[in-house]
Amino acid sequence: MQQEILINWSPQETRVAVVEHAAVQELQVERTLERGLVGNVYLGKVVRVLPGMQSAFIDIGLDRAAFLHVADLMSSINSRHAEPESLPGGSAAVPGSPSLQPIEKQLFEGQALMVQVLKDPMGTKGARLTAQISIAGRLLVFLPQDNHIGVSQKIPPRQREELRQRVQSLVVDMGGGFILRTNGEDATDVELAEDIAYLRKTWLRIKQASLQLRATSVLHQDLSLLQRVLRDMALENTQTIRIDSREQFEKLKAFALEFMPSTVPKLQLYSGERPIFDLFNIDEEIAKALGRRVDLKSGGYLVVDQTEALTTVDVNTGGFVGARNFDETIYKTNLEAAQAIARQLRLRNLGGIVIVDFIDMSKENHRDAVLAEFKRQLQRDRIKTAVNGFSALGLLEMTRKRTRESLAHQLCEPCNSCSGKGIVKSARSVTYDILREILREARQFNPREFRIVASPKVIELFLDEESQHLASLSDFICKPISLQAEAVMAQEQYDIVLL
Repeated sequence: MQQEILINWSPQETRVAVVEHAAVQELQVERTLERGLVGNVYLGKVVRVLPGMQSAFIDIGLDRAAFLHVADLMSSINSRHAEPESLPGGSAAVPGSPSLQPIEKQLFEGQALMVQVLKDPMGTKGARLTAQISIAGRLLVFLPQDNHIGVSQKIPPRQREELRQRVQSLVVDMGGGFILRTNGEDATDVELAEDIAYLRKTWLRIKQASLQLRATSVLHQDLSLLQRVLRDMALENTQTIRIDSREQFEKLKAFALEFMPSTVPKLQLYSGERPIFDLFNIDEEIAKALGRRVDLKSGGYLVVDQTEALTTVDVNTGGFVGARNFDETIYKTNLEAAQAIARQLRLRNLGGIVIVDFIDMSKENHRDAVLAEFKRQLQRDRIKTAVNGFSALGLLEMTRKRTRESLAHQLCEPCNSCSGKGIVKSARSVTYDILREILREARQFNPREFRIVASPKVIELFLDEESQHLASLSDFICKPISLQAEAVMAQEQYDIVLL
């Protein structure tokens, strides 16, 4: 099935939508101010060694020194053969191993050391580091300081040895180890070889940077969402990748030429008058994806509830359908629901345990057909899923691997007015909605000035953290933008007045 990828870029936020047959199938968001450090590689400088704690503080250029434990030093690298589902910065060293040398015999103050961030700084604590570098690709994790070929423990044991041999045959004797990730289970040899080449080239650049840059410098940042589009999302059936920023288009093209040349012909610069996300009403789809109810064409609807432990999806007929062909009506509604649920899982990025309550079906062949259709739709998902079938209570149980925060958790926050029982868009999300709306209005109208009337929290953001983005937009449209706080307005409410 042919797909295209649309990228809406702004200094504050990158949004990516995957579209098939004019319908949004997947959405990803990355915000400049909220991007973490996990996976970044630095040339750190040892500022203090603590023999009593068997740890050290490392300066990597942040406000607070980062923390490195002896178990995360290179002396424990030989312990790392547990074959976890490794990601950048993932360490599987065995703390307390008798082979570990005391940290004071390995490090000294002022020493330069290549390290990778395991955990972001939190509160008063600095970042947690490891000296055991790992670089994640789409299908593999590269361990440049190891020679082990491993397979994720999440792949069934009976398949691991065969997959290990496949990877081994593709790895030229150039040093370094690899771990096959879960989503590489069904990859072709060509796809695996491309990932190996990309990872080796990335490591070469890191090593070269470590010889050229001074201590406390960043040697490698985990890929931005723009770059991950090429690594993780661009497939053989991707026709075009359109982006609405010329500067980012050129950067993405240069990245593709060096690492993923097969994606270069698919890249296109979008320069249309309408905002790129307006082409397929993507903002409207985002709004729907944040709601509980999803309407079906048949008149039925889904109710999606996301809790901390699991997600539930309830399928409803939408009203009394009459006694004639009642079983057939339920069957057709459930078939349509199976397609819609698979899409909603991708669009909302719902992970973990998912329970689906289809409308009760009296015929076993109907249940089998709905289950088969649901599994067929899930095959389009890039994220690994497992369906357990219908339980004794008639509920369909499944799991979907968690890869990142769900769309609701990214764009929304608990509502103070309802004690956390509901959600509203965060103040930052509203500020970005306002900036996009002003840009849209400026293309249609020519007022003397734009005035934003919004809740005090939104106005406060514009005066503080988002002031630069607001000023940049004002310069871009060549119009002044004034602010007015209204205490009676809810957080999602705002008005843009043309003066």
